[in-house]
Amino acid sequence: MTYETSKTSASSAAGAQAAPCGPRPRWNKVPEVTAYFWIIKVLCTTVGETAADLLNEKAGLGLTGVSVLMSALLAVVLVVQFRTSAYRAGVYWLAVALISVVGTLISDNLTDNMGVPLETSTTVFAVILAIVFVVWYRRERTLSIHSIDSTGRESFYWLAVLFTFALGTAAGDLVSERMDLGYWLAAVLFGLAIAAVALAHFKLGLDAVWSFWIAYILTRPLGASIGDYLSQPTGDGALGMGTVVTSVLFLAVILGLVVYLSVTRKDATQPQRAARHWA
Repeated sequence: MTYETSKTSASSAAGAQAAPCGPRPRWNKVPEVTAYFWIIKVLCTTVGETAADLLNEKAGLGLTGVSVLMSALLAVVLVVQFRTSAYRAGVYWLAVALISVVGTLISDNLTDNMGVPLETSTTVFAVILAIVFVVWYRRERTLSIHSIDSTGRESFYWLAVLFTFALGTAAGDLVSERMDLGYWLAAVLFGLAIAAVALAHFKLGLDAVWSFWIAYILTRPLGASIGDYLSQPTGDGALGMGTVVTSVLFLAVILGLVVYLSVTRKDATQPQRAARHWA
């Protein structure tokens, strides 16, 4: 899916060409939405599911302890992310991986520790996410991820990302439990839903921004279904690879792709690729 280039990015590019010795331009803080973006996003959601299960089961910290630990790590990484002057693949995707884990743990805590029904948590997360989008749009007049070039917009962006993961976790669990599909069929279902969104965008004119955010939400249950299918016991209809092997495997692939993107900068916005001397 492609999106419009923001006026801020365009003016920054013009400023960089006209006055290379002037003030440092404000670059977009998130990557271009390419195939790499969606591949790493799904891999991160898979790791979010398996890593949360791994830490909960193996580390002996319990859901509460793991939630506190991962939230603290996420806070540190987000501080680094906010302090960067432009998109940095390593920092950005580490934040996404950690926020995937935290979003999963938020939903799991409500369901397992507090006994909140999945119907309730799904509704609550959907309402909160809608509020975030409304306030974001009222303040910034755009929800486009091509204009994440200020602290305010970046704050709204990461808040929205957090609740997309929480909503995706709760909604995915709700669909899987109510329909009793099994891991493999659930993955196919969510994959088809994402394909339908892409078709609606490219063929029927569905708004690009909303297409992106709907697909972003749906990749969470897709990744979780894939992770469960690989890691859960064979008796539950899965492959039985275990959470350790699955987490390490996907983390290795993510690391390889992020290193590649850090070197090639293929997913950086055009002004950033054209003006590396500002980095």
